[in-house]
Amino acid sequence: MRLPVRIGALVPLTRPGWTEAGRHLLAGLELAVAEVNDAGGIAGRPLELVVRDTAADPGRATAAVDELSALGVAALSGEYHSVAARAAATRADAVGLPFLCSSAVLDALTEQPTEWVARLPPPQSRGWRAYADFLLGAGHTRIAVATQPSVYWASGTRVLRDSLAPRGGTVIELDMSALTPAAVCDALAGLRATALLLLVGHPEPAVPIVRSVRRDQRLAEIMIGAPAGQPEFTSWAELLGDDGAGVPFLRYLPERLSPLGARVGAALRERLAEAPSFVAFEGYDTIAVLADVLRSHGTERRRVAESWPRVAVEGTRGQIRFTRTPGISVWQGAGPPIQVVDRDPADPDRFRILHTG
Repeated sequence: MRLPVRIGALVPLTRPGWTEAGRHLLAGLELAVAEVNDAGGIAGRPLELVVRDTAADPGRATAAVDELSALGVAALSGEYHSVAARAAATRADAVGLPFLCSSAVLDALTEQPTEWVARLPPPQSRGWRAYADFLLGAGHTRIAVATQPSVYWASGTRVLRDSLAPRGGTVIELDMSALTPAAVCDALAGLRATALLLLVGHPEPAVPIVRSVRRDQRLAEIMIGAPAGQPEFTSWAELLGDDGAGVPFLRYLPERLSPLGARVGAALRERLAEAPSFVAFEGYDTIAVLADVLRSHGTERRRVAESWPRVAVEGTRGQIRFTRTPGISVWQGAGPPIQVVDRDPADPDRFRILHTG
């Protein structure tokens, strides 16, 4: 049997990582690998996914890059959490290992421009600007954000403030390292904010905050939002029920999937035993790109990295290409459409598209 072509996969599979996102990401990666092998692999060699759990920890992500590099993987894939992806991208750049980041959106994945790293999803600045446009279009100009210390949350807050301030919007930060959910309600009651955005982890403290706000009669008119996408996953609806509906969030899907997207979506639903999130599609598309690159340019690492600007692959959500984008240090995918959606209060299993960007 011919030796396999190995691809490393970084996935948050244990807490404090967002394990539900990790499960969807891995399902997409694994489905695509299975399909590549069913079609003959890479020049007759089977494709093998070598998975490492990051648990959203930058140190574990860095160690995993070193381990996978030593194992001889041709490229690196995956990662959902921006803090772990940034550590992985920095290390991949240092050791010369091509890394196609599946899901992390932090603009500055590396401090300096790199040829070794490419990314599928839109950068945070683009997605969260679209969310700011949605807020203004819905009449929200005084925005409270419940936030935790993190480079990702801090970056998101900055994007929102920079997008809203020139158009008369105000962002007020509530530090969840110092406040309880009840204290958040008290603060909101005196702020005259019309929207509260959850820039915090799920399920803690996001779920208790939502419950507290929903039950506070003083806050009956306030909109709760979650730009990072917490309501996308089934656990949100299971934990919050009707309280979790009507919470707008960002996702990266077109209004209608292509025939490829529909076929892959059906296969992912069967594999996951639930509706696939956009993260599962990102996992599938990652392997679709890497398989095409490996077939066309070979498995030598430098040739893989040099191929980013020549990629033209049909993904589940449209064609995938990579370009250099001002202010972004990695090869940036053009990205699928950006949507702001929520769970329909009349049917929390149904998603409503509220805004596209």
